[in-house]
Amino acid sequence: MTTLQFAKGHGTGNDFVLFSDADGTGALTPKQCATLADRRIGVGGDGVIRAVLSRHIPEGRALLERDAEAEWFMDYSNADGSVAEMCGNGIRVFVRYLLSQELISLTPGQSIPIATRSGIIAVHRLARGFAADLGRWRLDGGEPLVRARGLPVARPGLGVNVGNPHVVVALASDQELASVELSVAPVLDPQPAAGANIEFVVPADPLVVDGIGRIRMRVHERGSGETPSCGTGAVAAALAVRYWAGQSAPHEWRVSVPGGTLGVRMFAAEDGEHVALSGPAEIVFEGTIEI
Repeated sequence: MTTLQFAKGHGTGNDFVLFSDADGTGALTPKQCATLADRRIGVGGDGVIRAVLSRHIPEGRALLERDAEAEWFMDYSNADGSVAEMCGNGIRVFVRYLLSQELISLTPGQSIPIATRSGIIAVHRLARGFAADLGRWRLDGGEPLVRARGLPVARPGLGVNVGNPHVVVALASDQELASVELSVAPVLDPQPAAGANIEFVVPADPLVVDGIGRIRMRVHERGSGETPSCGTGAVAAALAVRYWAGQSAPHEWRVSVPGGTLGVRMFAAEDGEHVALSGPAEIVFEGTIEI
């Protein structure tokens, strides 16, 4: 048995168990991560985040060659213990955790590079919350059919990659969105080898108000099930709706999820179009647990 000091945090209801392992000697097994995330026998969360200095993890050392300031690596696992490339809500909570533990200093208006399995993500501290530049995105994964309990027929999806894979499905109404039963994983045809997060989205009416697009979304995350929010999923949903809406669609979006509201912004960069995610991040309590 090991005594683990942890913190519990969330971003728009997407919750995480976080712990510090600066020297990289305290990595947990997938089974231990799943136990921590279990809401009955552990702390409970949609994922587990380990804060490790980049120089002490192989993926981090490779990224330090690109940016020596990417000192901290976000080692993210899903609730079932499987490793994920990125988490848009998680990276904001990760930076909030580093601040709460006095591992970094970051004032509003400043940014910090964070190393992740999908590359280096710049996180900007706002007056309230954080914004993360998730970098370049791409249409990736084709247009698989999606079957979900509560929908009478399969619906076409759109594959979007924002550092991790997503399939976005457009629905016609809030009633249809509410009818989808996400306690059971939707089925993709064809099924990606690595799986995907699946978002169901409904455009608001009107779609655009004061130059800002508005959508509502629910999500089933691979390895975690339905969650109150998914940051990269919100980004993928906004990108998909903009794609479907055409060239006149806006580049700024408000995405309503069961846990709150997230902001998505698309903008030009030297290496192509980037997409940024903004929203709150909170640490709600700390404790110890034997694992």
